[in-house]
Parts: sequence; structure tokens; C-alpha cells
Amino acid sequence: VQLQASGGGLVQAGGSLRLSCEASESLSLLNVKTFAWYRQTPESQRELVASVTSTGVTNYLDSVRGRSSISRDHIRNSVFLEMNNLKPEDTGVYYCKFEALVWDQTYGVYNPKDYWGQGTQVTVSS
Repeated sequence: VQLQASGGGLVQAGGSLRLSCEASESLSLLNVKTFAWYRQTPESQRELVASVTSTGVTNYLDSVRGRSSISRDHIRNSVFLEMNNLKPEDTGVYYCKFEALVWDQTYGVYNPKDYWGQGTQVTVSS
């Protein structure tokens, strides 16, 4: 399974961006439990920005809550992160992550498996 992230770019503070993450396979077949966006800067570890579970429960980093929205589109096999009123501290490389359960036929159990996108750069100028 390949995840293709896109939508990053250079934007002025106060602007908006919509990040996309498209899976190479149907979301309905992947058994994904959580869809998430992370970001990483040279100064910090990768941190969770937003997530949404398969049941629709969302979670946001405090600093982006209220100005960001994560959503899924099963028809387009994609997950989106819309960010508004962007700030310079939002700058970073954004990665999408799918947390799935994969059936192990040998042992008859589900095993967790994470899929990561390649990252898309977001730069917010002041």
C-alpha cells in the first residue's frame, strides 16, 4: 500500500492549505482504524497534528484545534487536512499515517500495521 501526500506549499500567515493523502488501495479494504496527520521540524520530533478514527472520532493538537479539520473520502481513497489561519509555527513536513489491522492467516489474529506517506512540506511565512 502506498500513500501519496500532497498539497503543501509556501503560504503567508493567515492563509489556508488543504493537504491530501491518497491511498493506492481502497480504504474499505485496508481495514484502517485511524487516519492521522503528523508534522516534523528540524527542531522537534514528529508530532500528531490531527487524527480521525474509522468511527469518526477526531483529535487535534491543541495549537491547531479550531482552525483545522481532518476528513476522509472513501470514494477517492483519501484523507484530507484543511488548515486555516496558518501561523509560522505550523511550518514543517506533514506526513499522513494510516493505522490498520492486517489479518494473519497463520495465527488467526489481526496484527497492527502502520502505513506512512512520504511527507509534504508546509512553509508559513510571517
